Amino acid sequence: MEQRMDLTRVAPEAYQAVFGLEKYVRANVEHTVLELVKLRASILNGCSFCVDMHSRDALAAGESSRRLFAVAAWREAPFFDERERAALALTDAVTRLGEHGVPDEIWDRAREVWAEKELADLVLAIATINVWNRLMVTTRTPPPITV
Repeated sequence: MEQRMDLTRVAPEAYQAVFGLEKYVRANVEHTVLELVKLRASILNGCSFCVDMHSRDALAAGESSRRLFAVAAWREAPFFDERERAALALTDAVTRLGEHGVPDEIWDRAREVWAEKELADLVLAIATINVWNRLMVTTRTPPPITV
């Protein structure tokens, strides 16, 4: 597959605006949770660029490959704590946003384990990775062949 467009070249100001959100969530969401959320949304959206990037970033930060592989089946995996599970459930709901939005039980569970500001930042992180996924999938941006 050939890349359709390089957004950094064609619309650098817009790319930088999205990157501003990225910088915000990196500074405000716990790194381990952030990488799990990014990986999960990217898997759901079929974004090979982001799956590659976030799995490599998480491994480099010390995350175990076992937990990263388990993100694909997180509900059945015993490797995630209560906050991570709430974040992953919210990621699924926001990423697959359907006709009825985010179910109350998922939102309420997240509110039980995340403080209000943390939850706001988590929602922003989920929205941001979904923007990145949509940009990379639409433009067919491939992961780097060599790293």
